[in-house]
Amino acid sequence: MESSSSSSIITPEDVLETLMNDGTIDAIRLKIISQLKANEELKNTTIKMVEQSKVLNTPGAEKQTKRELFDALRQELETSVLEKASKSVWELILDHNGIGKEITGTVEDVFCRLSGREPPLFPPPPPDEPKPDKESDEGRETEKDKPDLALKKRKLHEVVNTDEGGGTDEVATKSDVKSTEAAFDDSNRRMSMPCAKP
Repeated sequence: MESSSSSSIITPEDVLETLMNDGTIDAIRLKIISQLKANEELKNTTIKMVEQSKVLNTPGAEKQTKRELFDALRQELETSVLEKASKSVWELILDHNGIGKEITGTVEDVFCRLSGREPPLFPPPPPDEPKPDKESDEGRETEKDKPDLALKKRKLHEVVNTDEGGGTDEVATKSDVKSTEAAFDDSNRRMSMPCAKP
């Protein structure tokens, strides 16, 4: 006889709601913000952008109030600074050894708890798998990450659609997986938009 938790459909929204309600998303958000604040490369890039801005290099800029300068800098640089911050956030989220690994493990634990399954859902990668050389070509590394992300999405879809009991009562649809991906993307977009203070 199956338990009631394994007979219901566990949607990605169920997992996301649990993570939001138990404070996990807020805790991860704080870790990401903390790591962004400690990111010297991002700080230095932002400082350089401000120093080279049209606003500060326009004659008469020294006569403007701090508020006027801040508003003008924000208008000029906000989009490009947020793009760089967003890229850094995604690098943290997709990191297989840091926060990304923590996110994956946490989501898997919650899914297993809700569905009554035993972790791990995914077998660990084989030990003889070659590690990409990060220093050799950063552009190729980004291209290598894209198939890896698609593989993770496919594996999530396979896990959600896996039926261990022989019935079809735990099958989620592709739209369930896509809606979770959209919700996760939306959550991360909101998370990566810091509010600037004067």
